[in-house]
Amino acid sequence: MEEILSDLEEELAKANTREAGDHNEWLAATIQSLKKALPMSLKITLRLFREGQVQGIGECLFREYRISCRVKQGKISKDFREGCRATLSNMDKKPKWKPSKLELITDHMVEHYFSKLDGDDKEWKEFKFPTRSKFPVFANSKL
Repeated sequence: MEEILSDLEEELAKANTREAGDHNEWLAATIQSLKKALPMSLKITLRLFREGQVQGIGECLFREYRISCRVKQGKISKDFREGCRATLSNMDKKPKWKPSKLELITDHMVEHYFSKLDGDDKEWKEFKFPTRSKFPVFANSKL
């Protein structure tokens, strides 16, 4: 993610010398949005996009469920709550992310969000579709 942000900043610096107009505005707005965003979410989302390109819809849905559970658990980061506080409760729109910078987020931290749920917490379980024995075989889920 750091490389993407760096490339965008480099492109903006080059574009400013060419007076590209709308292109410059788009680059500046994109960079500003990325810098305001939750750093952990940026890294998780980038990995989701990369892995999702080579996986089926079933794998993607199970992974998204797992990540949603991990975010709500808040073991690595309490940023979900902080985002809700800054947006919904206090409405100050100034979240205090921890970790606050992309470079402070390790691969191990990101990996935690993608790891299976079984075993580490009784409250959180991997998603399993219920069996549908009443339906004909063709109506059962393929996921």
